[in-house]
Amino acid sequence: MQVLFVCTGNTCRSSMAEALLKHEIARDVALSHIKVKSAGVLVREDGVASSRAIEALKSKNIDLTEHISRQLTQAALDESDLILTMTKSHADFIKQSFDTSKVKVYPLKEFIGETGDVVDPFGGSDKEYETTALELEDLVKKVARLLKREDEKCKEK
Repeated sequence: MQVLFVCTGNTCRSSMAEALLKHEIARDVALSHIKVKSAGVLVREDGVASSRAIEALKSKNIDLTEHISRQLTQAALDESDLILTMTKSHADFIKQSFDTSKVKVYPLKEFIGETGDVVDPFGGSDKEYETTALELEDLVKKVARLLKREDEKCKEK
């Protein structure tokens, strides 16, 4: 299974979510079959993760310094099984702009049964980035648990 996180610029939210899920996968062998990537709907080519996003994850011993932002493409969608967006408007944009007939697209919070969007900290303070990182950490852990339960159900059948 491949999960693709999507936000606007792929320098803050989706890159942090990608790194956080990879961190969860490294900690749980039952998740080792999951691959993770991230992309943005409006990316500056060869952009890097925001310095504040890097700092927000550093306290969790997660290194985001090697991240290079990626533009969302049909090819990225085609190689993914699950697209998790930071906002409902990102999900709507993807469904309107791309062929999503072979992939599941959800706003991240909706996928785990919650409502609302993940607020974009871009241009904000260190505190705003830390708040977003904490929220994403909680959401990603819920995603990991849900994917693990789904996988266990499939194995039982």
